[in-house]
Amino acid sequence: MAAPTRFGYDRSKVTPGIVHIGVGNFHRSHQAMYIDRLIGSGNGDEWGIWGIGLLPGDVAMRDALRSQDFTYTVLERHADGSCRGHTVRSILGMDIGPECPERVLARLAHPTTRIVSLTVTEGGYNISDSTGKFDPDNPAVRADLDPARPPTTVFRYLAEALRRRRDAGIAPFTVVSCDNLPGNGYAAKHSLSAFASLIDPELANWIAAEVAFPNSMVDRITPATTQEDRAMAKELFGVDDAWPVPAEPFTQWVLQDEFSCGRPPLETVGVWMTDDVGPYEHMKLRLLNGAHQALAYLGILLGHNLVHEAASDPRLVDFIGRYFEEAIPTLKPVAGIDIDAYTIALLERFANPSIKDTLARLALDASDRIPKFVLPVVADRLAAGQPCDISAAIVAAWARYSEAAIDPGGGITMNDRRREQIMGLAARMSTDPLGFLREESIFGDLANRPGFTTPYLRFLGLLRTAQVAGALQTLLTTAGQVRVGSGLLTQTPD
Repeated sequence: MAAPTRFGYDRSKVTPGIVHIGVGNFHRSHQAMYIDRLIGSGNGDEWGIWGIGLLPGDVAMRDALRSQDFTYTVLERHADGSCRGHTVRSILGMDIGPECPERVLARLAHPTTRIVSLTVTEGGYNISDSTGKFDPDNPAVRADLDPARPPTTVFRYLAEALRRRRDAGIAPFTVVSCDNLPGNGYAAKHSLSAFASLIDPELANWIAAEVAFPNSMVDRITPATTQEDRAMAKELFGVDDAWPVPAEPFTQWVLQDEFSCGRPPLETVGVWMTDDVGPYEHMKLRLLNGAHQALAYLGILLGHNLVHEAASDPRLVDFIGRYFEEAIPTLKPVAGIDIDAYTIALLERFANPSIKDTLARLALDASDRIPKFVLPVVADRLAAGQPCDISAAIVAAWARYSEAAIDPGGGITMNDRRREQIMGLAARMSTDPLGFLREESIFGDLANRPGFTTPYLRFLGLLRTAQVAGALQTLLTTAGQVRVGSGLLTQTPD
């Protein structure tokens, strides 16, 4: 029985220089893993991580990690069925905001805290997809404007902690968003500044002028933990881990080199430090995350449950190839990346049977993901006068999936923070063919753009009349051959 690899640093000498809000599987397989490498190299004792949870569901994660001294195992699952284990010890502790808001504020305001990083989901920034503006009327935001109440939102915690630091003459921490949204640093700055302006305009101006919000691109496919993962940690490595993290071998982090209060030497452990993250971010969000959306709804409608099953279906491989053909021309030049090789590698990563990621996870919160991953491709192609048939087909597949979810016996369960609204839009489709698109906060004016609505309605009609397999066959037969990387993937009959 092999032991997981482990860096042998003296943890008692490590202090928390990073506070991370939103400790989930992705953070533990990605940022915490990089910091563990850094500490293990002897260059990171001042950059340990202290976790913060702001949601009731974070308690279970905290309790599981606390029971094992915040040490856990990353299970790196390879396509050939092999698995490598890595022990990660960079998280030193974790607090839950609803349990101890003052302790959380004290941790954020402490002089040793120099970076606050975030994984609060794509929808956690309270920004309208259609207007790009912070929503001050969100009930949680309105409630957090009452100074007599303890903080509940990430915005109030960060604003109050920064106010304390400013008043004490302590340099502001850097806010690093690690969420999958375009310009995540800009989004974090916009949201926090907008919230602060509601309580203290002078503080908002100070935040905008003094706090660094570097953009970042993060990438590692990390599914939810299952009982099988716990059993694997025990069987292969002899570890009783209450919450191990399964992950693919691939990992990437591109980070803008802009910090308020110093930074760790992350470039020594494989992080790409750059002045401009935008091209890498567009590449990852539009190709990887956009293709995930294509796999999710069409895969579920075809009867697949797991990502690798859908990614091994020739019809979906062809469809994704067509999507890449639409998305790639919308990208900026990406230094150091061969886009052909990147797209080929994406298909290989998706098809890794050892990950056992679920399509249901990819379909989570589509109302946040589609506008950030797929609709930017649509917007750029329409602006350039180019067709967006495949991107429109992805949205049509989401609409059909949502319509199918209305039937309680249909076997499709939608998990979306705007579920009732999405279900209502889907219900309108029976009398209004464009009913699903008429929510401007999600789709803007797409319902009035024939360049989008024509292919959208065409594929939606095929999904309803020819079923999914027939709809794909018709689309792909019409399209002929598609190019992925340097080769050709020919359409495959049903």
